[in-house]
Amino acid sequence: MSYYRIQYEAVKKMCQESFVKAGFTEEKSGIITDIILLSDLYGIESHGVQRMIMYHNGIRNGMMKVEVEPEVVFETPVSATIDARFGMGQLAAHKGMEMAIEKAGKSGMGMVVVRNSNHFGIAGYYAKMASDKGLLGLSFTNSGAIMVPTFGREAMLGSNPIACAMPADPHDFLLDASTTVVTHGKLEVYQKLDKPLPEGWTIDENGNETDNAEEVIKNIAEKKGGGILPIGGAGEVSGGHKGYGYGMVAEIFSSIMSLGLTSNYCLIDGVDGCSHGFVAIDSGIFGDRESIKEHLSKYLGEIRNSNKAKGAERIYTHGEKEIEAMKDRLQNGILVNKSTLDELKEICNRLNMDFEEYIGSYSKGK
Repeated sequence: MSYYRIQYEAVKKMCQESFVKAGFTEEKSGIITDIILLSDLYGIESHGVQRMIMYHNGIRNGMMKVEVEPEVVFETPVSATIDARFGMGQLAAHKGMEMAIEKAGKSGMGMVVVRNSNHFGIAGYYAKMASDKGLLGLSFTNSGAIMVPTFGREAMLGSNPIACAMPADPHDFLLDASTTVVTHGKLEVYQKLDKPLPEGWTIDENGNETDNAEEVIKNIAEKKGGGILPIGGAGEVSGGHKGYGYGMVAEIFSSIMSLGLTSNYCLIDGVDGCSHGFVAIDSGIFGDRESIKEHLSKYLGEIRNSNKAKGAERIYTHGEKEIEAMKDRLQNGILVNKSTLDELKEICNRLNMDFEEYIGSYSKGK
């Protein structure tokens, strides 16, 4: 399938206006758009504009409510619980990390959990919010069940990503990783490209490995069994139980602490209801903040400069590839596949927006 390069500012204007047309304020539309497009800038196609059709369908069918405000239902000086009231996940999550950052500024540490929410984009965005303020940030979420637990053949956990960001030079450390081998969005991309799934990603309802993205997506949606394997794959030989365990950690920091829906109860009867968790920590509560930053920076530099594997030219530390991808996409445009481009046109048609006016001409990519 063809890919096209589309200028970032053009896509940003179209996306933001589409959410305004859907009923959100300019400010809220800007927050949602920034979170979606950071994924594309980082080169994470699964969570970028290819998700726009999911969000607009969710708004259209009432799964993602427009006229609601996240509500703080429990609070202490260092913690809070937010009920998102089934609004846009990005808005409740942004509020959650903002509160965690504020509490860290006053008490050195803040943790906020969110329940009754929706898909919030990439977990790394929220961890980065904290590191941009000079803090250590952690972000977690559960989601509708797609992960098959070790020795099981029924999806019981979500993609359940864990993100961590911390200030460093010359760029911050940023890890954002699902605890499944891949995310559901990645399966959607493979389905759009009509490509077989790589070995070791998924199993069917009978517990057998499959490379059919459409089949796995359908089985997950209809809760027929099967799904995506945890990091490490099937069984324990390659550490699948570790990915499964990390997924449970994300579940604890989101749905369990918030008294929200666990993954196996999300995305049922037209309701998502996923949960999130956010932590912000001022490293200054452990010593001199700048010294700690220098300590991390030195270690990351030593890792990058350590001996390379045969045939390897470079060792990356987490966050480097994203920064390089961002520079490329801001200059040359983000990559959008033909199927996603058609979905963006469909959204514009629904909302009486002139697609060509926003996107204009675009060039072939890849």
